[in-house]
Amino acid sequence: METPPQTHRKIIHIDMDAFYASVEQRDNPELRGIPLVVGGLPEGRGGVVATASYEARKFGIRSAMPSKQALQLCPHVTFVRPRFPAYKEVSQKIREIFSRYTDLIEPLSLDEAYLDVTNDKLNIGSAIEIAKQIKQAIKDELQLTASAGVSINKFVAKIASDINKPDGLTFIGPSSIEAFMAKLAVEKFHGVGKVTAEKMKKMGLHTGADLKQLAEDELVKHFGKAGRFYYRIVRGDDQREVQPHRETKSLAAEDTFAYDLTTMEEMEAELDKIARTVCDRLEKYNLKGRTVTLKIKYSNFKQITRNKSFISPFGDFETINSAARQLLAATKPEDTRIRLLGISISNFGELEPKQKVEKATDQLKLFNL
Repeated sequence: METPPQTHRKIIHIDMDAFYASVEQRDNPELRGIPLVVGGLPEGRGGVVATASYEARKFGIRSAMPSKQALQLCPHVTFVRPRFPAYKEVSQKIREIFSRYTDLIEPLSLDEAYLDVTNDKLNIGSAIEIAKQIKQAIKDELQLTASAGVSINKFVAKIASDINKPDGLTFIGPSSIEAFMAKLAVEKFHGVGKVTAEKMKKMGLHTGADLKQLAEDELVKHFGKAGRFYYRIVRGDDQREVQPHRETKSLAAEDTFAYDLTTMEEMEAELDKIARTVCDRLEKYNLKGRTVTLKIKYSNFKQITRNKSFISPFGDFETINSAARQLLAATKPEDTRIRLLGISISNFGELEPKQKVEKATDQLKLFNL
């Protein structure tokens, strides 16, 4: 199936190359050209790799890897702690470069974003040329490199940006998409994790071509709602728009720690900071919610969420922090090692009177532990 040419979007996915490590190497000449890890130090209670330079990646070091393992793979690797304020400042400058070409920018993180340049501000017309100019501006003005993927939809553009890293630019046009997706290994599909990929392989599904042999209902049977997405995307059909202003459904803050937290005192101290950040953001956007969700990731990378809902909307620090502490305590965190904590607020907007009654009736059921 092929969309009529006049309806094709022009989508660019920009992904900075080894972003944190590249900023550190740019700012400190002594770190250039050597294996570098940005993250927690390998000593103590278990640091984690946030980003590895390309020199470090040659030794098999990857993001989210325990720092001790990284040190074993490369004994002469250099570790530096993250400087998030510096990365945020650079990210803002990158965003300013994007905005010269379009206002349709959807940031995914500090180091990557989708751009819709179907109708670009400078009337350049060519998404490939715009991607080239953006990459050059980032290199000239910030002394960093980025990789770009260009296509007619978000899914393919994101995959394309990863093909020729670092400093790559890959275009996958509409006539090439289905053939490209057919050859793509299932683990390369954005959104397919290790568990799902293994399940697919056990079913004999190794590539997009294999997935394409299954009917939509069969994919849904095996993979739930995601099956509908797999059915469409393997045919190159992704109608998701670049969303610069998403409807706010939740507001969150989280922190990954350089060392695992092992005591309640440490955990509560970090929760206090995160709750304060969430409270400040709620105030900034004039929002109040009714549900607090606590996110916990342990040192073994197992992740859980727990939530608590209230009848009346709230946005104050005391309510948020108290609820987060209660949720944490209920998980019995003693003798655990926690590498990430996060707090999110959701369930915004006013409830109708009938909903308020139902909410009150169900209040005890909403403490999901």
